[in-house]
Amino acid sequence: MLILGLNGSPNKDGNTKFLLGKVLEKAAELGAKTEILEVPELLQSAKHSFCSVCSNPCSGACYKGTKLEEAFELMKKADGLVLGSPVYFGTVTGQLKAFFDKTRKLRGEKAFYNKIAAGVTVATSKYGGQETTMKALHDIMLVHGMTIVADGYCEDDCGHHGVCAHRPARMMILPLKEHPYLQNVL
Repeated sequence: MLILGLNGSPNKDGNTKFLLGKVLEKAAELGAKTEILEVPELLQSAKHSFCSVCSNPCSGACYKGTKLEEAFELMKKADGLVLGSPVYFGTVTGQLKAFFDKTRKLRGEKAFYNKIAAGVTVATSKYGGQETTMKALHDIMLVHGMTIVADGYCEDDCGHHGVCAHRPARMMILPLKEHPYLQNVL
């Protein structure tokens, strides 16, 4: 089984990649082969890093023979995808949006139809747009006909520990991997 993480963050070693790593770490413990694809780097290999509708219907000519084409082929073979994005103006990063704009040909082929998918979002504040960003990730998945995996049942949030995790504002600016509370949890 192959599970791919797509890091849509321009910050290659930021909080989004950290959380994607945690998700894939669990998948690996369950026997899956895992890999993280760096979306901004893949886009740089294409003739244009954004879709310019160079052909209609899309022929994939703009990314033929590039790392982007290799990534799309790997995504087709994968059993599951985990899309990750920090919140940028209440939605996914421009890089992740541009990446999926370039999948028009794959959508026509139904290449990701019924593929299992999940999302990860990161923001700098408690109400920083994670929900709208997750919805944007879900929209991307649904456009391709992917099957979305939910986060499971959560009873009453995190209680006392959740409140403690959101203590002083100075704690909120620490990267997630350095947050003292999350060190014991993650």
